[in-house]
Amino acid sequence: MPKLDRYLLSEFAQAIFATLVVLLIVMVGGAFTDVLQDIARGRVPAGLMLAQLGLVLIKWLPLILPLALMLGLMMGVGRLYRDSEMPVISSIGVGPRRMLKPLMLVVGPLVLVVAACSLWLGPWADRLSKQMINDANRNLLMAGLEPGAFVGIPNGGGVIYVANMSKDGSQLQRVFVYRDAGEGRMDVTTSSRGELMVDPGGDRYLTLSDGFQIEGERAGAKDFRLLRYARNEILLPANDLKFDPDAPEMQTTLALLGDDRREARAQLHYRLAPPLLALAFALMAVPLARSMPRQARYGPILVGFLAYLIGQNLMTAGLGWLESGKIAIWLGLWWLVLPVMAVACWMYFSDGRLGRPRQAFATARLRS
Repeated sequence: MPKLDRYLLSEFAQAIFATLVVLLIVMVGGAFTDVLQDIARGRVPAGLMLAQLGLVLIKWLPLILPLALMLGLMMGVGRLYRDSEMPVISSIGVGPRRMLKPLMLVVGPLVLVVAACSLWLGPWADRLSKQMINDANRNLLMAGLEPGAFVGIPNGGGVIYVANMSKDGSQLQRVFVYRDAGEGRMDVTTSSRGELMVDPGGDRYLTLSDGFQIEGERAGAKDFRLLRYARNEILLPANDLKFDPDAPEMQTTLALLGDDRREARAQLHYRLAPPLLALAFALMAVPLARSMPRQARYGPILVGFLAYLIGQNLMTAGLGWLESGKIAIWLGLWWLVLPVMAVACWMYFSDGRLGRPRQAFATARLRS
């Protein structure tokens, strides 16, 4: 490999790696906040926090890697312009076509990683995440219920207190359950013992024995009703993240190829778009990073970030338009990907040529 190619390859790789590290740090903070919010709302068991955090990071990689690729290339190429290295490289006849080889040596593997994350790793992580939550909800120990502590019911439905619990979390003793009955009413249930039961459909029931149930208004009215029961089954609220294996976003990419549902076709286009957009954003980065020695440093980076933001928002909106039937399914997301790719190729291969006619005209006048 020529020394110039090795130098450009090193500069591009270092800039992309530094940008990716910064974005990953920011992404970890955002993902950690989302997971904590889901735990606080009872949507995710507390025992699955670290596993859910890792799976969320994998699911977000198809969105973060294209941004890191674009911003990293813009910072690397921008430094070459700022230190007057790019004019020297251009003066020896190295233009966009000559730079395409070291550029693709960096961009190609990253685009393949984006494709792997979008087509395989991301759906696998999403599917595994919901499956883990669904399995954990079958066990009150994994759902966060601890002896001697008040624990919130998922979705804010109330609180549960258990004095003692078996090792597997299925048998309970001295149970207290407070539930919001709606319309300003409350329901308080006590029991000497109980157990957790899950029906084939995945609904969870707390089966209590030998206890009392009190129902009435929370505002202090006296119309309370006291019941004594031998057996009482309480349906625990369903989790918002309930696992549905037939949902298109839960299926593998190969399964989507044979699914004729509109939602499945929309999901397939949504998975194909990120690697193609990542390649387009990488080609855009080189001409967008062109700058003069005294030009503002972060102006082009802001333009590139806005281009990425618009592209990602249109991709997400296009998924909804495909699912709702506002866009023909045969059109998919090609209306977004192909124009962006065409503009990126035009910008890259015409970089540095737009000013030639004016420069030639000025040179002719000086000679005359």
